[in-house]
Amino acid sequence: MIEINLHNLRKAIKVIKEMMKPPFIWGVVIGAIALLIVIFWTGWVMTSTTAEDKGKEMVKEALLENLVPICVEQYLQDPNKVERFAELKEKSSYQRDDYVEEIGWANMPGSESSVRGVADKCAKQIIELEG
Repeated sequence: MIEINLHNLRKAIKVIKEMMKPPFIWGVVIGAIALLIVIFWTGWVMTSTTAEDKGKEMVKEALLENLVPICVEQYLQDPNKVERFAELKEKSSYQRDDYVEEIGWANMPGSESSVRGVADKCAKQIIELEG
């Protein structure tokens, strides 16, 4: 039979525990760093600045999505739309938004100026609609 010395067993367990500490700690540190890299890189977590930028972009898209149809409808209600469409089509693509603003189609009812970006998208939709 093997005689187990309790004192030697406790010493052996203590030595094994001491030997395991550094690799375990390094494993935890490396794992934590790898986890942070993965969750930020994949987009599971985002910084407040990124969230704010994304929120602003979503608001802008929603605003344009709701205001551009009003602009197009104002074009369709214009009694001179045939002549004005011909003038719009003659303009270069980068001048069309200025023309739509000048005519007033991009101005929402009750406002004196247009929302940024509405005239450009409106001009594109009018060209696609009538084009």
